[in-house]
Amino acid sequence: MAAFDIVVLGGGPGGYVSAIRSAQLGNKTAIIDQNRLGGVCLNWGCIPTKALLKSAEILHYIKNSKQFGIQVPKYNIDFVQTVKRSRDISLNLSKGIEFLMKKNKIKHIVGRGILNSKSEIIVSNGKKEQKVQAKKIIIATGGRAKKFAEIEFDDKNIISSKEAMVVDSPPKKLIIIGAGAIGAEFAYFFNEFGSDVHLIEMMSNILPNEDLEISKELEKLFKKSGINIYTGTKVSKVKKLQKNIKVTLEKGKTSKIIEAEKVLVAMGVCGNIEGIGLEDIGIKTDCGSIVINEFNETSVPNIYAIGDVSGPPWLAHVASAQGHVAAEHASGKKAHPLDYSNIPACTYCQPQVASMGLTEKAAKDEGYKLKVGRFNFSGSGKALAIGSSEGFIKIIFDEKYGELLGCHIIGNDATELIAELTLAKALETTWQEIAITMHAHPTLSEAIMEAAQDAYGQGIHQ
Repeated sequence: MAAFDIVVLGGGPGGYVSAIRSAQLGNKTAIIDQNRLGGVCLNWGCIPTKALLKSAEILHYIKNSKQFGIQVPKYNIDFVQTVKRSRDISLNLSKGIEFLMKKNKIKHIVGRGILNSKSEIIVSNGKKEQKVQAKKIIIATGGRAKKFAEIEFDDKNIISSKEAMVVDSPPKKLIIIGAGAIGAEFAYFFNEFGSDVHLIEMMSNILPNEDLEISKELEKLFKKSGINIYTGTKVSKVKKLQKNIKVTLEKGKTSKIIEAEKVLVAMGVCGNIEGIGLEDIGIKTDCGSIVINEFNETSVPNIYAIGDVSGPPWLAHVASAQGHVAAEHASGKKAHPLDYSNIPACTYCQPQVASMGLTEKAAKDEGYKLKVGRFNFSGSGKALAIGSSEGFIKIIFDEKYGELLGCHIIGNDATELIAELTLAKALETTWQEIAITMHAHPTLSEAIMEAAQDAYGQGIHQ
């Protein structure tokens, strides 16, 4: 029987990070996964979708190249190659993680792992079974697209994001149920490739977790690009016809029926807690997630849980950060619990959306008196130069102390710009420190400085 100091169950962005960190700290480490390492994020989520979205962005520039003084009268779209490029990137990165396992002397055990006791995992691979002993266990089994009883997936015409990434061609008409990050990204992608996209959201705004002004701005720009948006709208029925899918929509007392070739269900994520032996050894769960403390310990000593299986926010970078905490705590080192008030959230459609901290409404609800600064990218020389002047930056400060409470960005490279703000919050930076910090010119990041200045009436360029 193989024995290890730390065994990680699951090879996604939380699992492989925690395995590497465990090995770095001198532990004999193993990782168990029945699929390619990298999890959903690398193989079927974060990475391949960003490759697809880059192709959509390039296509957009080609279609609009005239504004840059470049004529592209004829061009061909090879959608199969677009998908292939996405899949190739995922495969190469997965191979890279396998290399990191070998580099760090981590044993990769291929198979499905089930907890047999507080210190033992049974791994099945076909007809073969083996027992693996562990002093400490880190559960990182990830998550999957949430499914609903009233919607029968067929993986062909009624699909999740996984199937959407490998379609043979863009559907002529596509209905997307759910306008969170996943729904918004696929709406942008397929719209750019010529699909008639209908985006449906039950809440009153698309990207309902974002600041209201950001959501409204993206909705405006999506409609301008030709995306059909239905907010405050419930899907009451999905029915397969001979050729199309019929979807019944309800808004208030009115109903509407629309038909499409394909329906993409993008209504959230749920953790993979089933069938891994949690109940047998007494690990507590709540609302479909494993209950953890600030060090990612479960209710059972020496067993940890990280990533999607431990509940929201379902983000790859949260899983990786939790992996660090769990590995260090399990190794007897001083671990630093995560600051869950300072997590960046990113949506990679165009324009991009990124945020951290409190929305304006949430900050007011918590009783803060606010100073809110804005800067429109239409006033940014760099944004105008690159032809991406849509959107704005909104920064929220506490009026009394100038504390950074939140930042919300919609615009080009928003997902890169947000890092400055998460660092600023981690360092307890005030509005004035951001406002007087010299930013290079011309850059998009100048808008952060300008927004901080605007919050206290010192804005220059608007």
